[in-house]
Amino acid sequence: MASAPALARPRHDRVIAGVCAGLGRRFGMSPTLVRVLFVLSCLLPGPQILAYLVLWVVMPSE
Repeated sequence: MASAPALARPRHDRVIAGVCAGLGRRFGMSPTLVRVLFVLSCLLPGPQILAYLVLWVVMPSE
């Protein structure tokens, strides 16, 4: 059984911090799709920016 890739921010394919690219790689999605979904989610009320900042600090870099 193949394991999923580790949750980490890639050194390449970063736009700001690599959080969306890392999440996309971990869940088998395009980083661009994750970025678009994140930007669209920012139109809704909630702590999306805070979650991004926390992931930026918590997710290890490759």
